[in-house]
Amino acid sequence: MKNRDIHKVVAILKEKITSWKNPAVKEISEVTRDPFRVLISCLLSSRTKDTTTEEASKKLFSLASSAQALAQLSVAEIEKAIYPVGFYRVKARAIKESCHTVVEKYQGKVPQSLEELLKLKGVGRKTANLVISLGFNKPGICVDTHVHRISNRLGYVKTNSPAQTEQALRTKLPKDYWIIFNSLLVPMGQNICTPISPKCSICPIERYCDQAGVIKYR
Repeated sequence: MKNRDIHKVVAILKEKITSWKNPAVKEISEVTRDPFRVLISCLLSSRTKDTTTEEASKKLFSLASSAQALAQLSVAEIEKAIYPVGFYRVKARAIKESCHTVVEKYQGKVPQSLEELLKLKGVGRKTANLVISLGFNKPGICVDTHVHRISNRLGYVKTNSPAQTEQALRTKLPKDYWIIFNSLLVPMGQNICTPISPKCSICPIERYCDQAGVIKYR
């Protein structure tokens, strides 16, 4: 993929995603504009279907809509609210602990820097960058499995892990696209550029793609 083609790819995907459902965390961010809810829903979303994440988020926020309120819930109450998200017991403990930290160290407000977000229980670079970009509308590159896979298939980067992809994109991707890149590639990965047998025959950006690593496609 030629470097200049990233502008065409972004333009096409911005138009195309209007026909696809937003990922759960993106939907929550657009409805609430609340960094706290983005943080919690992102913690819930790992290895969990979007529909389950949305339902669990609604249940949990109906019980507690702030870090202060959520920190006062018991782990058992959180578990009951978020079940059946993946690893719900582990996530319940992480959510409670991270909320305690937000209350005690940050006066109840979710921190805005990558360094401070990474100090919260259960928060890795993917979650931290998503909170920065969707919660605070600040430049952050959130690399999940979809962003890592598609960036490499396009031939835009050549990396072996999401962490390497994030660093490569920080160097190469125009900063104007940092906030939206995840929101473009996640629905693309869910609907077209699937892990196994991607739908290359109907892909809107197929002509710009190197199809790196693709063995079988539809």
